[in-house]
Amino acid sequence: MLIVLTGTAKSDEKIKVVATFSILGDMVKRIGGDHILLTTLVGPNGDTHVYKPSPAAAKALSQADVLFVNGLDFEGWITRLIEASGFKGRHVVTTSGVKTIAYEEGEGHDDHSDDPHDKHAKKKHADDKHHDDHSDDPHDKHAKKKHADDKHHDDHSDDPHDKHAKKKHAGDKHHDDHAHHDHGEFDPHAWQSLINARVYVDNITDALAQFAPDKAAKFYQNRATYTAEIESMHNQIKKLISSLPQHQRTVVTSHDAFQYFGRDYGITFLAPQGLSTDSEASAQNVAKLIEQMRTKKIKAVFLENITDPRLLQQIAKETGAKIGGTLYPGALSEPDGPAPTYLKMLHHNAKTLSQALGS
Repeated sequence: MLIVLTGTAKSDEKIKVVATFSILGDMVKRIGGDHILLTTLVGPNGDTHVYKPSPAAAKALSQADVLFVNGLDFEGWITRLIEASGFKGRHVVTTSGVKTIAYEEGEGHDDHSDDPHDKHAKKKHADDKHHDDHSDDPHDKHAKKKHADDKHHDDHSDDPHDKHAKKKHAGDKHHDDHAHHDHGEFDPHAWQSLINARVYVDNITDALAQFAPDKAAKFYQNRATYTAEIESMHNQIKKLISSLPQHQRTVVTSHDAFQYFGRDYGITFLAPQGLSTDSEASAQNVAKLIEQMRTKKIKAVFLENITDPRLLQQIAKETGAKIGGTLYPGALSEPDGPAPTYLKMLHHNAKTLSQALGS
């Protein structure tokens, strides 16, 4: 597939950009800098799974030059929003090329091995071509990536309703709307891997550079800086987690959003809910989870900033597990919170896990 060039920005104009959720918006901001006007649809502490696009979101998208989405069926509402807005810009799927984790119903809350590597070894991976060595030349191999069309501008956010549409391909650009949000074949929470983050950053950089070639050198410079920070954070987290005993590396979270983090750092995550937060955990899954926690002597559960804490609080009470803190699965905190940027979010999650499990 070739990128469809629908025009380029004038040198004195900022690129109007829309990002679907706060984590992605932060990545886009790091690459685009002062050369973009960014609108983030789902803001801090917002749940993209249950986001319901507003008229303001449609208006923002109608004016945008580039739309950045996660893909992997994460934004189940995006097709409807694109159609309602009349968006004609460039649509970029930022997960194109990431190393995905195949999802099977029941994973994340059912039969887990005590070995965190055993579970991940059983998963299938698609689009394995994640990129380790990247040139900073805008004409390098990353310029060959495939993007499609979309567009918008400055920072605001809306709120709730989403559904994971069933799709066959990890890199699908458009997402079907269903009455209920079905997750697709692949776990969409790929940003929880800093290895995958490098691919996100490449896709963002290439799209902006192709839209505004006169600013490409700056975008690639920003990419080099940001990629170095990503690599540094990856090493910091590896060091934090490496000190944890293997028998203390199984934890419980609200929904199944941390498998990529678990794959990278050797932690097993269990959850009463599946990939999406748009439906309640079944009584059967909760009962199985409680049984697992007692059998495996799991000592810590972690709340999430985007989910109701009451179920996990009840599970903790029934099992005697402690609440280890709050993790950030799919949304940043407010600017004055503990996870105001993507990298600070990952560091906060790793530090919270390390402190709770190491105590």
